[in-house]
Amino acid sequence: MKNHLLACLLMTSLSLPTLAKAESACTVSDKPCVMKQIEMTAQQIEDKSWRDKVYRELAKSYASENMTDKAIALIAQIETPDTKAMTIRGIGMAAADLKWADKTKYDSLFTTLKGEAVKITHPPSNAIAYTYIAMAQAFAGDDKGAMATALGMENPALKHKALAETAEIQAERGDLTQALKSIEAIDSVAFKNKAYATVAHIFTKQGQLDEAYQSAMKIENAYKKTEALQDIINHDSK
Repeated sequence: MKNHLLACLLMTSLSLPTLAKAESACTVSDKPCVMKQIEMTAQQIEDKSWRDKVYRELAKSYASENMTDKAIALIAQIETPDTKAMTIRGIGMAAADLKWADKTKYDSLFTTLKGEAVKITHPPSNAIAYTYIAMAQAFAGDDKGAMATALGMENPALKHKALAETAEIQAERGDLTQALKSIEAIDSVAFKNKAYATVAHIFTKQGQLDEAYQSAMKIENAYKKTEALQDIINHDSK
């Protein structure tokens, strides 16, 4: 009798992990379920940088599935400042790619992301987070918001970088007016020249040669201007 009882207990204990596994199993098509598994499993990762990377990628996946609240909640779980900044970028860009018709949703999201950026105490990572938010706003078509975010930055170099990268995104979507407006907000002539040249190259690559020419003609550095104009000539002769 005693041996039988021990055998029964052993069989029960062996079956518990199988039952637990069966209860937690997801169908592959159920992305929210699989993402929840990732989130729970990540807690077992001891290496901080690896765990943070998992949370960063998972946050992007949550945002891509229109679950931005879950994505934002993961930011607090990330310990590395630059990974926090990258996570903010990933959420913003993923949400922008959803092309929400209701623009107030973007206003709310980017306000929340700015609130998360404020919490980053490491100055370079904090500034980079704001740069990424401005870029995501531009990608979402919120040019006014992108400008406000960039101009609100205190570090001049990073402010110029945010405006320049915003202009690049606007050029990539073919919007010359907004791209030039972003560049004009840059105080540094050197930064402006570089931004105009980059935007001219983007337009040339896209075959928008009139826009490329207008950008190139705003470059004050003679060498950079000739490079941009030559780039247009070379494209037109292909």
